[in-house]
Amino acid sequence: IGFLLSKENGMGKLESFNAVSSLILGQSENFIAYKDILGKMSRNRMYTMAATAMSTVSMSIVGAYMTMLDPKYVVAALVLNMFSTFIVLSLINPYTVDASEENIQMSNLHEGQSFFEMLGEYILAGFKAAIIVAAMLIGFIALIAALNALFATVTGWFGYSISFQGILGYIFYPVAWVMGVPSSEALQVGSIMATKLVSNEFVAMMDLQKIASTLSPRAEGIISVF
Repeated sequence: IGFLLSKENGMGKLESFNAVSSLILGQSENFIAYKDILGKMSRNRMYTMAATAMSTVSMSIVGAYMTMLDPKYVVAALVLNMFSTFIVLSLINPYTVDASEENIQMSNLHEGQSFFEMLGEYILAGFKAAIIVAAMLIGFIALIAALNALFATVTGWFGYSISFQGILGYIFYPVAWVMGVPSSEALQVGSIMATKLVSNEFVAMMDLQKIASTLSPRAEGIISVF
């Protein structure tokens, strides 16, 4: 799939492989598969690798999202985000791949290692990545909750009681409206957009699940794919 994708987008095979493997392995775990060759790549290729990995989520997370949101929006988001990332990268980060770079292979990375040595190395690296991701998720949820309580308390002194996410909703209101969200729902959608950008996507999806039934199909589709 990555090879066919590279023919379509005109970028390197490794970048296209990275975009597809990120769907299977996840953002953090994905780079473990070829961590030893990253230092041999140019800065432009590294930027593309990072951007394509960050544009999608792993299948394990997709399964969780499908229980929280309408599955058709989740599938649409996967495809649109991957291809739109390549379109944006071709505009802001154009480059050509040298033949020497394109011939970088992953098959020789573990030459001289036994199967169980290689397996143990990946298990350990994957475990470390999982712990880091879990810790960050817990931390972001706690941070958003603390900021919401703090802002609600401070603004409550003036008779308003607006949470941190509510303030972000007002800031991102124009962005949501320009994207096509109805004005009556732009404040709620803007809050979800801001939460995703400033904290964590999973936290934003949890908040979206709470209000999805109150949104119109148009607003739900836009914020789900965002």
